[in-house]
Amino acid sequence: MKIYLSADIEGIAGITAWEEARLGADKYPYFAKQMTREVAAACEGANMSGATEIYVKDAHGTGRNIDPLELPENTKLIRGWSSHPYMMLQDIDESFDAVGFVGYHSSCGSDENPLSHTINSAKIDYIKLNGEYLSEFLLHGYLAAYLGIPIIFLSGDKGICEEAKEINENIVTVAVSEGVGASSTSIHPNKAVELIKKGMAESLKKDFSKNILELPKKFTMEIRYKVHRDAYKYSFYPGAKQNSPKSVVFESDDYFEIMRARAFLI
Repeated sequence: MKIYLSADIEGIAGITAWEEARLGADKYPYFAKQMTREVAAACEGANMSGATEIYVKDAHGTGRNIDPLELPENTKLIRGWSSHPYMMLQDIDESFDAVGFVGYHSSCGSDENPLSHTINSAKIDYIKLNGEYLSEFLLHGYLAAYLGIPIIFLSGDKGICEEAKEINENIVTVAVSEGVGASSTSIHPNKAVELIKKGMAESLKKDFSKNILELPKKFTMEIRYKVHRDAYKYSFYPGAKQNSPKSVVFESDDYFEIMRARAFLI
């Protein structure tokens, strides 16, 4: 089996503040190590259930957080950013049997994680798709569905795990933390590693033919910026319309066009 894993950091065990997630900050090395441990655990779980090839996208910040030496030898690690519209699922295609998400977090507009955001917390107030706040998980989950790839696993904060279950109850989830205001309550980091390994192994033993998300027939994406000049600037993207001083709307019935617009509008 050929498996794709996309990894973020704001949904790993223990993380609470932005300086813990940023390369160069004092506390960052510990959390980069924990991110690596959780990703490695997911890889090991996949291998326990028959994975033969695993692609891992380091999908946080610089894309240079995961220690390659800690991953199994049948992994290929994608570091940095190519600027392809697939972004956090760079290089995914129909040849993959399944996709999993590690360290994912709740969306903008959510209070489930002190680091809740979607794509760019400095530039974007929120992104909505068909009137609902859009998480990075759903943004890329729909891409997996567009390519016909089932989503088998997700780990992260309690809020994003609940969202995944609401969208498709067959996805195996592991909640490692829960946010309240500017705080988080996490399980022990070793316990997180153990549960992620077990959950990933379990997810691949199931019949995951029912794990492909159902795509809406049409898409309306609204992006609200933090400053009005960005809304004016990006309203000139083909098909985008400014619908308020700080927001633009883009509509399409082709999900690739949503991904391409996101790449240029943020």
